[in-house]
Amino acid sequence: MSSKSPGILEPLRVRIRRFQFILGLGFLALVVGSVLSVSLSVRLLVRVQALEAEALRLLIVLVLENLWVLGVLPLVCYGAARILELRPLSTSLGAALSGEFFVLALDFVREGLDGLWQGAVASSLRLAAFATGVFLSYRAVARGRAAAEEGAARARAKAEARKGEYLEFLREAERGAEKSAQREAERAAVAASAGGATEAAAAQGGALVPTAELSVSAGTAEPPAPAEVASPPSAPSEATPSSPGEAGEAASGETKHSATGG
Repeated sequence: MSSKSPGILEPLRVRIRRFQFILGLGFLALVVGSVLSVSLSVRLLVRVQALEAEALRLLIVLVLENLWVLGVLPLVCYGAARILELRPLSTSLGAALSGEFFVLALDFVREGLDGLWQGAVASSLRLAAFATGVFLSYRAVARGRAAAEEGAARARAKAEARKGEYLEFLREAERGAEKSAQREAERAAVAASAGGATEAAAAQGGALVPTAELSVSAGTAEPPAPAEVASPPSAPSEATPSSPGEAGEAASGETKHSATGG
């Protein structure tokens, strides 16, 4: 039961709050209108009394006395309708009745029953001013709601436009990110290919270095030492006779050489 009771009483609470709000609008309009009416009456009293036209003077007095319902209440209703979703007829009529109730209560306290009835003409004019104020308040609420809906439509259109701009910006950002990723991938592929070529060149150069070293070492190696040249035969004088015959021939040769020289 406790879980269902808030749902049942919620519409009643909403109506009570709306009724209180409408009463507040009427009382606020009465207070502000009374202050303005007194201020204008003090300033315009001499000029109004100087008027020769009785109808014009009566009309000005009537407007000043009912300024709260003719001027202030429509402005208050318009401002409230711009903020809240109000019904034109119930709002205007309820606010005007609440304000008029306070006025009649003050007149009754001040003058008794005579304050409630001021004659047929004065009461008729007062009732006409009240009806005019209700009509102006009704129009004010309707225009306020129309202006609020128009503002909400502009806000929605602006939000949709901003949403479209945001989506377009998001697409552009995604395209930029894809292009950047593609460029990074291309750079990585180029760097990988360059690294592979460098490694292949380094490997090929490493294979050629030992061969070049062998070639250089083979080219710079010292030629093999030539075979020892046989020393020339020693002089006959130094030759040692190997046999007696050879000794004799050597001796006879020396004798002939010495005889020739002599």
